[in-house]
Amino acid sequence: MATEELVRMAIEAMKYAYTPYSGFRVGAALLAADGKVYQGCNIENAAYTPTNCAERTAFFKAVSEGQREFSAICIVGGKDGVLEGYTAPCGVCRQVMMEFCDPETFRVILAKGEKHWQEYRLKELLPMGFGPDNLKKQSRRIE
Repeated sequence: MATEELVRMAIEAMKYAYTPYSGFRVGAALLAADGKVYQGCNIENAAYTPTNCAERTAFFKAVSEGQREFSAICIVGGKDGVLEGYTAPCGVCRQVMMEFCDPETFRVILAKGEKHWQEYRLKELLPMGFGPDNLKKQSRRIE
């Protein structure tokens, strides 16, 4: 799938954001390894802590439908839905990405319009991340 199409789908997802408190709308389009795209938006809550980011909404939708392999995500956002700058994923979303994605190959695309984006690998946004492979390694006992 072309990056432009993923950007367009993230912008489309942003329209569904529920942001009565901050007014900051975020949309995400998550590309699975099989080519299927899962869209997500941020969903705020008056208690703040239960708020869910667009990226996690997309991941949780995909995982709840049995998807486990991903190749890229595009994230867009802006106050009142106006794209002005790049919206990077929060730390919690980066950790969720680490759970399901190869940090060496998973692409994180930050867009501020259909023709303007920056692309990173997950390892660039979460250096020395802790993921499933850390738990598979044999732990060493310190004496």
